[in-house]
Formats: sequence, structure tokens, C-alpha cells
Amino acid sequence: RPIWSGTLSFGLLNVPVSLVTGERRSDLSFRMLDGRDHNPIKYLRVNAETGEEVEWKDIVKAYEYEKGEFVVIDEEDIKAAAPERHESIDVEAFVDASAIGVRFYDKPYVLTPGKKSEKGYVLLRETLARTGKVGIARVVLRTKEYLAAVIPEGDALVLMFLRFADELVDLDDLALPRGDIDRYRITKKEMDMAAELIDSMSTDWKPDEYHDDLRERLLTLVEARVKEEGGTTAPGEPSAKAAEPAATNVVDFMALLEKSLASRRGPKKKAEPSEGRPAAKKKSATPKKGPAKTRPRKTAKKRESA
Repeated sequence: RPIWSGTLSFGLLNVPVSLVTGERRSDLSFRMLDGRDHNPIKYLRVNAETGEEVEWKDIVKAYEYEKGEFVVIDEEDIKAAAPERHESIDVEAFVDASAIGVRFYDKPYVLTPGKKSEKGYVLLRETLARTGKVGIARVVLRTKEYLAAVIPEGDALVLMFLRFADELVDLDDLALPRGDIDRYRITKKEMDMAAELIDSMSTDWKPDEYHDDLRERLLTLVEARVKEEGGTTAPGEPSAKAAEPAATNVVDFMALLEKSLASRRGPKKKAEPSEGRPAAKKKSATPKKGPAKTRPRKTAKKRESA
């Protein structure tokens, strides 16, 4: 159901729309239990000084500007500071869809047209699709302002919440491998083989083929425990920490690429030597016949004559 209704405005055009969440959260929700009797753990809101429980009606919001020093901010203060955008999604500019980095995308919503507003909805959707543009907009939900992108997808206009630039970690502050690839001794053959491997693994994007396997296995485990133990489970033993996989070193790249490509191509008829290296001689699996068997007999004759 819609969580917000208003207008989508760009220029002098206003399209009545509703905002519907574009995702379904399927995370398993775990409760904390007392390990001694499996009773649920209850969280209490207590006064840090007195230890007494505090009711919701007595709780206010505050900003801690110094350690132990607070400024109380009530709901009226927040509403007064919020821009007058509570009933509209204001598109401020249009940019190339490819210009927005993947780290900016946050959360998807779907815009649905209001009554008798289909024409404006379709006009914006088709124009964005043909031009390869997305609209950059601002919207206020409750008491928070969001930056968002209006993106065409099929028959829908998707409103994708964006992160502000100051919410992202500056990549220049991170220790990343920079400079030309020659610095990392990547050969042309390695690049070609990696490209061939990617090409052999390329396919159409079919999101329905991907599932949360861990969630499904945990649900199966829960159902089995409910049937076997009536829902009561003993605290499990801590699992051994999985060993961190070792980083692939430079020497292994060619061998791993060759094995990966071989698994994609199928079994080879005849193994060919790698470029620049002599082919290893194939050792026979059966012992040689002939002189090797007669040597002990000749040695024995010599000893007799001696």
C-alpha cells in the first residue's frame, strides 16, 4: 500500500503520484533468550543515573554536542527546519544515468500514477527512457529530507533514494592499487584469458534464479527443530571460525585461469604445452619390459663364475 502521496513535479508539470516500497525484507528475525530457561529477553529504557525505567511519553530527543552536554530538539523544531517539500517530489535536474556511481544508490521505491494522471506519468517515463536520463529530485518523508533519482524501469517510474556525497567514504583515503596495470606485472595473455573466462561465464540477468540459500537452509532447520523438539532447542556449540582464504599470488594466476577456462570449455583432447615452456615428458604408468628384468640374472652369473 502507498506510504506517501503527493505530486511529482518537473518544470511546470505536476503529476499526482503515490509512493510504494520497492523491496520486501526477508531477513530472519531472531529473538534473544535466557540460556537457562529459554525465556525471552526484554529491553528496558532506564535512566542512566537512577536506573529507573522511563516511559515513552517522558522521552525527548537531544543532540550531544559535547561529552555529557545535550541540546533538546523537539518534533516542532524538526518540522520547522524541514523544507516545504512534504507533498511533492521536486525534480531539480536531469543527468545521464551512467553518471551516478553505484555507491550512491540506497533504497528503491516505486511511483504509481494518481487518477487521471497516466499521461504525464507515461510522458516522463518514455522521455527518460529514450534520452538515457534520470531525474535528480528531493523529497521529505516524515521529518527527513532525501536525495533521490527518478528512473524508468519497464512500465514503472522508480524512485531510488540516493546517498549524499558526504555520506560516502572518500576513495582517495583508502589504500587502493593505483597506477598503470604494468606496475602489477599483468601480462597481455593474463588479460586475454581473464576476458575469455568472463565471456564464457556471461549470461542474461535472471534475478529469479538467485535465492538466499542461507535463509532457506535456516528455515528448513527451524521447521525440523519444531517437528522434532516442539520448538525447544538447546544452546548450540560455537562453530569453528572459518579460515580466511589466502590471497591468490601472481604465480598462481595463469594456472587458475587455465583451469577455470578448461572447466568452461570441457575436457581437452590433448594437453598442449604453455607458451614459452617445454612440454614435460609423459611418464609411463607400467614398468618397462626387456633389459630391466634380465639384469639381475646376468649379475648372478658373473658372481658364480667369480
